[in-house]
Amino acid sequence: MNILVVGGGGREHAICLALKKSPRVEKLFCASGNGGISQIAECLPIIATDVEGVTRFALENAVDYVVVASDDPLALGMVDVLEDAGIRAFGPRQNAAIIESSKAFAKALMKKYGIPTARYETFAIIEDALRYIDENGAPTVVKADGLALGKGAVVAETADEARAAVRAMMEDMKFGDSGARVIIEEYMTGREVTVLAFVDGETVVPMLSSHDHKRIFDGDRGANTGGMGAVCPSPRYTPELERLCMDTIFLPTVAAMRAEGRPFKGVLYFELMLTPDGPKVIEYNARFGDPEAQAVLPLLNSDLLDIMEAVTDGRLAELDIRWRPGATCCVVMASGGYPAGYEKGKMIAGLDGVSPDITVYHAGTKLRDGAYYTNGGRVLGVTAVGETLDAAIESAYSGVRGISWEGAYYRTDIGRI
Repeated sequence: MNILVVGGGGREHAICLALKKSPRVEKLFCASGNGGISQIAECLPIIATDVEGVTRFALENAVDYVVVASDDPLALGMVDVLEDAGIRAFGPRQNAAIIESSKAFAKALMKKYGIPTARYETFAIIEDALRYIDENGAPTVVKADGLALGKGAVVAETADEARAAVRAMMEDMKFGDSGARVIIEEYMTGREVTVLAFVDGETVVPMLSSHDHKRIFDGDRGANTGGMGAVCPSPRYTPELERLCMDTIFLPTVAAMRAEGRPFKGVLYFELMLTPDGPKVIEYNARFGDPEAQAVLPLLNSDLLDIMEAVTDGRLAELDIRWRPGATCCVVMASGGYPAGYEKGKMIAGLDGVSPDITVYHAGTKLRDGAYYTNGGRVLGVTAVGETLDAAIESAYSGVRGISWEGAYYRTDIGRI
């Protein structure tokens, strides 16, 4: 089969590597890819949000299946357009992708169907939001309604921080139209866990759990990022918690989407808080997480293409999806200054010396004249598999220590807090 993956980050590199293991994959394309992906797939000069361009390429080049991996094209309805053109695709249609593209929709869905989450209010007028903060104080969480590259949530420790976040989103338009509405919600306490799940509209098959570290600095301090590393499985996610989440969150969410006439097919991402009152949803995503995909997919023993096609065809219940034992750790190496301003074009050294037991996923790289250069904020995801989590962490950091470029930055405590 000829497969086209849409996206160009570390998540897409992980998906491409997993798909390459399938004996049924003959030709692999990626739009637009990156330096690392170019070594295993033909990278196309088509940006991920070019719905017409992706569809036209698929039609003209006998593409059998398109994997829409990133959030923006899903929100734009790429799967709808592809399927309407007769091209099979993996990912939710636009009316289901709204579970990620509008936090206001997701929160209203949870409220309507009794799915546990934080208390909240939604605001479209800045004065109303500021008044709410004045009346309710902090700590609190301020979120942009729309997509914001994983950076649209601010945990405000003080009322001043909350007001500043509202003004940045609604007045300064830090996230463009995504911040035209904001959600202000209860500050929940507990430990975070992420569970990705394959969903075919009815059947839910959770993957192994993971834990993503979103803050830029050690000790979970500083600004939110797209993710500075992840481990899998989460040591806090017990079989008892898994059963509870399936009964109270996973199945009810999929049933709610179906009841709303928005059946979800694809990967549904559950970001959970393990509160003293039980697990609650922080938010949903409508695709593989990044960097969670780089931590979870290395432990998948089943054929990813078989799973994806079963999702598309509504046959997920027929599969026995298998996972290898052990644990993984993914450490993200970023450009200095990320998630704010950073420079590109720094030559990356040490990639040739990385142990073959370690996988280096490329997120923001460019290949030029045989050398890799930085081309983004998050540059690499260095991932190791170990028999234990401690072994995986030590191995991943041994790989990180051998890679360098001017201004390279990474957290030193991934998996250790």
